[in-house]
Amino acid sequence: MDKLETMHVFAEVAERESFVEASKKLGLSAPAVTRSVARLEQTLGTRLFNRTTRHVRLTEAGRHYLCDVKGILESIEHAEAAVTGSFAKPIGELSITAPILFGQKYIIPLLTDYLELYPEVTVNAVFYDRIVNLVEDNLDVAIRLGHLQDSGLYATRVGSIRRVVCASPHYFAKHGLPTKPSDLTEHKIIHPTAVEATNQWKFSGEKPETVKINAHLRCNHNCAAIQAAIGGAGITRLLSYQVGKDVETGALQIALEDYEPTPLPVHIVHMEGRGASAKVRSFIDFAAKRLRENPFLGD
Repeated sequence: MDKLETMHVFAEVAERESFVEASKKLGLSAPAVTRSVARLEQTLGTRLFNRTTRHVRLTEAGRHYLCDVKGILESIEHAEAAVTGSFAKPIGELSITAPILFGQKYIIPLLTDYLELYPEVTVNAVFYDRIVNLVEDNLDVAIRLGHLQDSGLYATRVGSIRRVVCASPHYFAKHGLPTKPSDLTEHKIIHPTAVEATNQWKFSGEKPETVKINAHLRCNHNCAAIQAAIGGAGITRLLSYQVGKDVETGALQIALEDYEPTPLPVHIVHMEGRGASAKVRSFIDFAAKRLRENPFLGD
């Protein structure tokens, strides 16, 4: 291997903290990856990784070297992108992930317009109600709801969402409007397990409170919980973007607004920073503008 290829191997091992996983990504044998790193350490005269039977971790010298290596590899990528045009012009496949309902409601309509503007881009959109690893799943961009972990991702904030208690106006007319969180124990509850993992619902307000709810109906899909609430089956708690249109049309009514927890931020995240390709940069600029204009993602 030449020096640049060896640097690339080193960076993959560092990113994945595994010789085996790096070998899979690179299409090399695990022994070849191990030998490449060993030769690099011998050339540099220092150990870059601490190895155990279960873990591979960078040494202090390895962390410093990785920063320099990333800079070198990014510079080469920029030079190649400038020649091929992918850095200056949106082209190629763009892979995007988002939560399922968010993707269906907001990302698909947005992508339709984006693809009209950039016909040389193709999009692979994958929606999950879980956090996915951009590197492991070979994704370019993700929409993240909630506070970000310190993961080294570049993030653009585009709005915020609330946890809202709601039901149909018909239900509230028949059973009464709760005026404090503890009132929920007297109501029929629809528990959306994808949003609320436990039956302990936390509320803010002047005095933070946790209410143990006894669900009349449990749903593992948010759309099902929404439809049940619209149908008058009880009170549910969902994210504001999920029920925004239904509240706007009057199909659902929000209660206990003064007790809502702190809103959660919405970010577009990616890994490439200023060195992002044109397809990534153009999508982030386009999506950020559209999402910031969305009334159901009020900041």
